[in-house]
Amino acid sequence: MCPAMPDVLVTTYLQMTRRDQFRPAYAENADVLIMAMALPDADFYRFLYRGVGEVWHWRDRLIMPEAELQATLAEAGTRGHVLYTGGVPAGYVELTQRGDETEIAYFGLRPTFTGRGLGKHLLSYGIARAWDADARRVWVHTCNLDSPYALDNYRKRGFEVYDVREEPMPKGYQ
Repeated sequence: MCPAMPDVLVTTYLQMTRRDQFRPAYAENADVLIMAMALPDADFYRFLYRGVGEVWHWRDRLIMPEAELQATLAEAGTRGHVLYTGGVPAGYVELTQRGDETEIAYFGLRPTFTGRGLGKHLLSYGIARAWDADARRVWVHTCNLDSPYALDNYRKRGFEVYDVREEPMPKGYQ
């Protein structure tokens, strides 16, 4: 069930500027596999995006024209990684590298897979991949259209808040 749509969008921006800030936490589950999306596939991506974000009212990538989404996924520096458990796609993390900065652009689990420690595992994997690509800064934003556990997970992994912004809920979300 979707939470009620808030009137105000509150966005929190977090960052790590040193690898030693990173506090990984991996799940000990032999049935978990994370694979890079080697080919940009807009249909599969939308399945993941909808599966993770529908309950949180995510819309950005669902309303993006097909050609634009395909081009975005194919951009140099954009990498998607899918977490599977029991052979089923459970969630994903999308990294966008620009110069020496990497953004965790999208991240989350499908609701069926929450509460098992998989979120901290997938986030740790994504952060490690960002640092492995020689990032000097890894950043992410979260908002009140994300899981209420997202901000805590980011902080526990070592991210620090550097900005919080409030604005009326954008028209595309109302």
